[in-house]
Amino acid sequence: MARTKEFDPDAALQSALELFWQRGYEATSMSDLVDRLGIGRASLYATFGSKHELYLKALERYDRAGLPPIVRELSQPGPALPAVRALVRRYATEAADEQLRLNGCLVTNTASELAPHDPAAARRVERNWDHLETVLHSALVRAQAQGELPAGRDPLALARMLLVLLQGLRVVGKASADPARVRDAAEQALALLD
Repeated sequence: MARTKEFDPDAALQSALELFWQRGYEATSMSDLVDRLGIGRASLYATFGSKHELYLKALERYDRAGLPPIVRELSQPGPALPAVRALVRRYATEAADEQLRLNGCLVTNTASELAPHDPAAARRVERNWDHLETVLHSALVRAQAQGELPAGRDPLALARMLLVLLQGLRVVGKASADPARVRDAAEQALALLD
């Protein structure tokens, strides 16, 4: 007879996500995960596989939770440019917030820590960025069609610029205690949408 799990895998995955997000992949040991999740090493391996597999599952969970609200924000009927501006300003505010900035963004953290040498992590980062770029591009195309964005602007190039800006805000915000740095950068980028 198979044994039943004595823990909630969903709650354990969320706890692993939070630990990886706080510490990063390399700084999180299997012992740290066992302690944080409150489950045995054998159960952890049986449920999630290796530390790397657990990390990728946590990153996937983070991605699934983070992108849908952005899609909803940028897909609302009506003017599109105010939603794009609000998104950029929210990223800047979060990047400057004393509590939020220290963890940064798990996707951005993964891009810096793992993507250069981990093809599986790099694919997940690229997938997230592709999705975010597509949503931004769609919003900017709508803005242009509605007369909010000048006809001579390239919505795809602007979407890519905003994607790079958003990721840069997360990196700089995490490392810098000067909130004006990220806020000023965001406002200068938004001026390009006028």
